[in-house]
Amino acid sequence: MCRVRTHASSHGGHRKSVGLGLALVSAVAFGGSGVAAKPLIVAGLDPLQVVWLRVTGAALVMLPLAVRHRALLRRRPGLLAGFGLLAVAGVQACYFAAISRMPVGVALLVEYLGPALVLGWVRFVQRRPVTRAAALGVVLAVGGLACVVEVWSGLSFDALGLLLALGAACCQAAYFILSGQGGDDGDRAPDPLGVIAYGLLVGAAVLTVVARPWAMHWSVLAGTADLNGTPVAAALLLAWIVLLATVLAYVTGVLSVRRLSPQVAGVVACLEAVIATVLAWVLLGEHLSAPQIIGGVVVLAGAFVAQSPAPSKASARPVASGGPERELPARGTATQGVDFPL
Repeated sequence: MCRVRTHASSHGGHRKSVGLGLALVSAVAFGGSGVAAKPLIVAGLDPLQVVWLRVTGAALVMLPLAVRHRALLRRRPGLLAGFGLLAVAGVQACYFAAISRMPVGVALLVEYLGPALVLGWVRFVQRRPVTRAAALGVVLAVGGLACVVEVWSGLSFDALGLLLALGAACCQAAYFILSGQGGDDGDRAPDPLGVIAYGLLVGAAVLTVVARPWAMHWSVLAGTADLNGTPVAAALLLAWIVLLATVLAYVTGVLSVRRLSPQVAGVVACLEAVIATVLAWVLLGEHLSAPQIIGGVVVLAGAFVAQSPAPSKASARPVASGGPERELPARGTATQGVDFPL
């Protein structure tokens, strides 16, 4: 009996260690998307066109998974459409448009109002009670945002850029809510990899109409882009966005959530904003002031506190103690409800 317990404990510890490693890889991969995308935007590509390249490239890579889970088209068409439109196209389009007008770190920190918005949805739309900790998380996130945008200086940031970042936060909140759909269906729950694959396909289709890639300056991809004074091949930056910041980020995010509880995975995912800010500081030379850094820490603390009281029964189940997790992974937090955006 003791040997069985020891083996189970050892197996559980190894599973959690692997899960933490995968969650960290996912956070790093997601965090680098803005840093790789901004030089392409500065080089002459429209933000929507960069998003289209990212989503379409990732959709092609994930196409075999879409074929494998083609039954989802019949079983969950509404979920796939909403996921592709909001969680994929909406989040990324708003975020990339925002970073073309404001620092990467600031745009991502504003987007981290998403978990707080989810709590607002639960309280005022679904009319379900939320804990005091959740309400505190919302207050912290909003107060931290005020420091990030430095409201005392008359909102020195581009107003449209700020609205776009807030749009990304709203789409991220929708992403969390959609990710909770089907969590109570047991073995009939939609496979997260299949939903991501079809979400990318739907997002690519929508963005094709909006981004008009036929009018894109394709020659930009054959040249170089400036990475804080260093010329880098544009094709290399695009490969970074598609393969690392999208495909790798999503797949490792899914696998990590299957080994960790949503709360633990969400804490690790919060490192994404820190990683993005540090990378933008080092690679793009985008320095943040001390109040902005403090505000960013408060925003992340608020996001963590707001998401810790799970808004649904499905997101409260510990993954490590049961079978493979079937909920959707959250991009930005864990399966409470996919960045993908970023």
